Amino acid sequence: MATTEATSGIKVSPVNMESRQKLGIRAGDTVRVWQKIQEKGKTRLQAFEGLVLAHKHGNEAGATFTVRKVASGVGVEKIFPLYSPIIDKIEIIKRSKVRRAKLYHIREKAAKEIKRQMRHATMVDLQTVSDTEEATKKVADEEAAKKAVEEAEAKAQEEAKKAEEVVEEVKEEKKEEITETVEEKTEEAKIEAPKKEEK
Repeated sequence: MATTEATSGIKVSPVNMESRQKLGIRAGDTVRVWQKIQEKGKTRLQAFEGLVLAHKHGNEAGATFTVRKVASGVGVEKIFPLYSPIIDKIEIIKRSKVRRAKLYHIREKAAKEIKRQMRHATMVDLQTVSDTEEATKKVADEEAAKKAVEEAEAKAQEEAKKAEEVVEEVKEEKKEEITETVEEKTEEAKIEAPKKEEK
């Protein structure tokens, strides 16, 4: 008894140890553990809520408790030291009566449930496109579009040149026709002028 009285005065952790001892965490409790997380010089609180599978080492300095939760279909377990200064506070949400001190059988039970659900599942071959493939495809599409635009512009320029050439040819032909008709008329006029003088 003397040893327990002597050690009870020793402070193992900077947290309030008595309040955590009084909580009386045990297997079967649903708890919410608020952790302090430091990011970029700032401290924020993050909750980890789950079922207590085990509580080990009683209330001594190295006491721990294991919490299990299912996050997006995956079972996640964390072992928390009871007197850790990283833990801001512990909330007991629900207490259930269990007949075992360690609830490790819940892991297998969860796996069995998942296997049971998997029996009814059908094999499907579906895939998502990776970001890099999508980016390369986008770049290739843009390059193809640019090439198509350039080709269309080149074609349009060629067609415009051809049209200009055709117009010039037509103009030249018309000029030639006009000059020919003018020459013919002048010749006719020259021929008709002496005839009129004779009359």
